[in-house]
Amino acid sequence: MTAPFAVFLTAGAEADLADIHGWIAGHRGTDQAEAFLDHMLARVESLERFPNCGSVPAELDTLGIREFRQMGEQPYRLIYRVFGDHVFVLLIADGRRDFRSLIERRLLG
Repeated sequence: MTAPFAVFLTAGAEADLADIHGWIAGHRGTDQAEAFLDHMLARVESLERFPNCGSVPAELDTLGIREFRQMGEQPYRLIYRVFGDHVFVLLIADGRRDFRSLIERRLLG
């Protein structure tokens, strides 16, 4: 049985995953980096069945922008958008960063 939604990582989201994986590998070890990657990819895969499970990012909600959603995996946040039966993961970043500026540059800029 095929999933009702097709999920795609944008080039930016793929780069985000690679950067975070590299940082974890360099600071905490390869095993933790691989565990992070496996877990995040499982979260991405869950969007095939439950694309609307995430909440609207507060930084966008206050601007009246509600077409983006997020999933959290402390301390990381995954931002995505649903178009019909397609889900596009746009951003994966550490939520402790200046997320408002990051969202403005990546999603609204």
